[in-house]
Amino acid sequence: MNPKSQETGGSRILLDMEGALTARDRVGIQDFVLLDAFTSESAFLDNLRKRFNENLIYTYIGTLLVSVNPYKELNIYTKKQMDIYMGVNFFELPPHLYALADNAYRTMIMESNNHFILISGESGAGKTEASKKILQFYAVSCPKTKLLDTVRDRLLLSNPVLEAFGNAKTLKNDNSSRFGKYMDIQFDHQGEAVGGHILSYLLEKSRVVHQNHGERNFHIFYQLMEGAEDEMLRWLGLVRDCQKYSYLVQGDCARVSSINDKNDWRTVRKALSVIDISEGEMEHLFGIIASVLHLGNMQFQTDYRGYATLNSNTELHWLSKLLGVPMQVLREGMTHRKIEARAEEVLSPFTVDHAVYARNALAKAIYGRTFTWLVNKINESLANKDSTRKTVIGLLDIYGFEVFNINSFEQFCINYCNEKLQQLFIQLTLKSEQEEYDMEGIEWEPVPFFNNKIICDLVEEKHHGIISVLDEECLRPGEASDLTFLTKLEEKMGSHPHFVTHKLADQKTRKTLQRGDFRLLHYAGEVTYCVVGFLDKNNDLLYRNIKDVMRQSKNSLVKHCFPAVEPDNKKRPETVATQFKSSLMGLTEILTSKEPWYVRCLKPNDAKQPGRFDDVLVRHQVKYLGLMEHLRVRRAGFAYRRRYEVFLQRYKALCPDTWPHWRGDPAEGVQMLVTHLGYRPDEYKMGRTKIFIRHPRTLFATEDAFETCKHELATRIQAKYKGYRVKGVFLKQKDAATKIESCWRALLARRERQRRAWAVKVIRRFIKGFMTRNQPVCRENTEYLTFIRQSYLTRLKENLPKNVLDRKSWLTPPPLLKETSRLLRQLHTRLLVRKYVRGITAQQKAQLQMKSVTSALFKGKKESYPQSVPKPFVSTRIREQDINAKILQTIRHERFKYAAPVVKYDRNGFRPRHRQLILTQAAVYLVEESRVKQRVEYGSLKGVSVSHLSDNFLVLHVTCDDLKQKGDVVLQCDSLFEVITKLSVEANKVSAIRVVKDSVRFDIHPDRVGYVDFNSGQESMVYRAKNGHLTVESVRPKY
Repeated sequence: MNPKSQETGGSRILLDMEGALTARDRVGIQDFVLLDAFTSESAFLDNLRKRFNENLIYTYIGTLLVSVNPYKELNIYTKKQMDIYMGVNFFELPPHLYALADNAYRTMIMESNNHFILISGESGAGKTEASKKILQFYAVSCPKTKLLDTVRDRLLLSNPVLEAFGNAKTLKNDNSSRFGKYMDIQFDHQGEAVGGHILSYLLEKSRVVHQNHGERNFHIFYQLMEGAEDEMLRWLGLVRDCQKYSYLVQGDCARVSSINDKNDWRTVRKALSVIDISEGEMEHLFGIIASVLHLGNMQFQTDYRGYATLNSNTELHWLSKLLGVPMQVLREGMTHRKIEARAEEVLSPFTVDHAVYARNALAKAIYGRTFTWLVNKINESLANKDSTRKTVIGLLDIYGFEVFNINSFEQFCINYCNEKLQQLFIQLTLKSEQEEYDMEGIEWEPVPFFNNKIICDLVEEKHHGIISVLDEECLRPGEASDLTFLTKLEEKMGSHPHFVTHKLADQKTRKTLQRGDFRLLHYAGEVTYCVVGFLDKNNDLLYRNIKDVMRQSKNSLVKHCFPAVEPDNKKRPETVATQFKSSLMGLTEILTSKEPWYVRCLKPNDAKQPGRFDDVLVRHQVKYLGLMEHLRVRRAGFAYRRRYEVFLQRYKALCPDTWPHWRGDPAEGVQMLVTHLGYRPDEYKMGRTKIFIRHPRTLFATEDAFETCKHELATRIQAKYKGYRVKGVFLKQKDAATKIESCWRALLARRERQRRAWAVKVIRRFIKGFMTRNQPVCRENTEYLTFIRQSYLTRLKENLPKNVLDRKSWLTPPPLLKETSRLLRQLHTRLLVRKYVRGITAQQKAQLQMKSVTSALFKGKKESYPQSVPKPFVSTRIREQDINAKILQTIRHERFKYAAPVVKYDRNGFRPRHRQLILTQAAVYLVEESRVKQRVEYGSLKGVSVSHLSDNFLVLHVTCDDLKQKGDVVLQCDSLFEVITKLSVEANKVSAIRVVKDSVRFDIHPDRVGYVDFNSGQESMVYRAKNGHLTVESVRPKY
């Protein structure tokens, strides 16, 4: 290849890369190792925040996984997701817990060595959930047999059991692990899960007898109270009310909205049966849990000598029953201590304080030993009987660094544990990095980091460490106390740079310390510890005679927890701190013998709110989890490294010399590729099997160029492939088309001949049927008549009238179907009528009834009636509120029915007067504003006359017996038909309505009459004629 053209091509690709870099995705970097500003804590947090806001909770630092608790359900743990991540290269897919679990598993299978996954973070960061998700992944991804399904079920269901007995609600987490757990999952040579083993560390037994405000005891107590059957509670001597038990109410939050104790109880019961705990053992187990609650309710009082006695025998009775210890023996053990004096043993009575201490110590001992028994039972159920060699993956879910307002002995031990793990973490990370550099022949550059060995030595150093001083103070004779312990610490460690107390501090620092506090400068920051309770919690002593009492138990589980044969009873047992220190040493040995994988869990906020990212809180966690230090170690030399084969396989398309197939040595191919891309010598190094790239920017540029190149390659490959496929398909289709055409033409010809022959027969039969259609039914006309019937009925079906009034659209039937058509028409008319009747409302029905009365009165009699038919009647033309109040007062005893405006013509002179016509139950009123001008009772109404023309006049004929009475009334009303109909119905005078022609005679008074003449004219007029009659002319309506 021409070097000049190669150089030009490389420059063009680098320019493309530079442009693509500006479009870097909005969700940040998937691997912090590729972060440009890798030393900037702000850039680190900014990248975390970007991904968290997009619900991307996982990010890598090399092979370390950073997980941010989303505090909500995310759809990323489905079976489909598990399938996607099975057998895939670690960096091939977006970061996920499944990717880390799968790579640990596959590496273990390929290299036949042991691995462990360290899950760490503070309380509430999601460590327990991460551990469960990894277990679920292995349960789904490992090969399945009936035996393996049993192991899988036991592995999964060991979690709810251990959570019930070892987890509790704290201020920071509703499901906080109050013990450390290390679980080994054992696999055979085929990668099948065949067993497991669990180690537990430092159960927080003090929680059994004391909880801070806002915290709860262990979950199992509340699950028992909420979920157990009434019969079981009666057998245990309990009532379903947590407020009745001293050990459950100290935190004042027995109920928590996020915890369903009843459902959890059912899960625990099922899990206990799956892990081979018998019904009898379950009874004993729940009996011990109940006995702890009864112990907490045991109260003491002072007798006349100042010694402790029991207030009541009730709790003692239930303790005796549940623990299987005689009441008298139990009473003596709870109120006396056995002291050896020379050759004999003497019982020394307790004071009330000593008795309470002994009671709490027993409660903690019973619960702690029962928890140990439960872990051992789970281990027995998970034990693999096959003695062949197994590889394991360990899961370490252990408490994170804890800093509370008041930090006690438990926080001291937990933070010491985190110091040890951080020390191990840095050592293993540096070691793996250095080994990889040495293996590849790359020069190792020393990395500056904070070595926390000085803090570990401060805590654990023999004879000089804090634990040694604490043990000495616990063991020495005399009046040892927490404050004497603090004094000893000040004497021995006063000059240590990471230790300070109130006495040793300068004036400014002293203000932040109480006199009973000491402060340690951990790798994660300063923590102040209160020494109150250190000695008691470290001793964790249970009086010897109380152990003897427990050994007399008939309860098999209690007997197992307090065996008759123990180490020398007279030899003082190891303190809690020393035991924990030894356990940590053992754990460190276990972990250093395995290949490490890390999951660092972060909590985004203290309020457990989804979508909220607290920079200050997360920054603190990033610091004490050592994430920046780990990133600096991983970025000490080169940000990215890949095997030559993998790198070449991915990016070979960027160089013409390596695409599409490179036949030579992979290292030479990679060298040619990076030369073509224009890498500078200081940007990369070639190892023995891998290429090392120093800056993330270089990798991003390569990746962006590859993304651009993929589209071009895909287009070219698709074009070539489609052309090849289409040509082959075309040739096959051409041959096939020729054969099909010949066969198809022959088939069409045969079908056409058959169709024509059939058509001839049908037409012949049709013609014969037409010719004989009027003859009786015979063989010649049967088909024709059937066709006619079917055709008529089909057309009729599609052209049925849509309403009752449609009388014209019914199809004319053929002669043979006239009777059928008549019957069908009747049926259809009935159907339409029924539909109409069923569809009208009560209001419409009343309207129709009124209209029917109007029709009976005027249809065919009065010219203007047809125009009134479509106009609906209204309930009244004048509302009650529009009628004068005096008038309403006058007619108050009669029910108002209807009112309308009218024009009344005087009897003398026929002058028009505007009036209101009011109908009541009893009479007709003519009203002028606030005066009643005339009242006509329905009984005195002789009739109503109207003309046959289109005018709107009516005459009310009234009985008139004397001159004082007013005569008939001549009215003009726009709502003529409505007024007359309502009047005739209300007065029950339908028969008294008369439609007259020419003129109407009316009585002015008994001795005098008048006339109204009705005529048709060119326009509507009302006037007094020369003959003295009232003449009404109306225009004939046009139809």
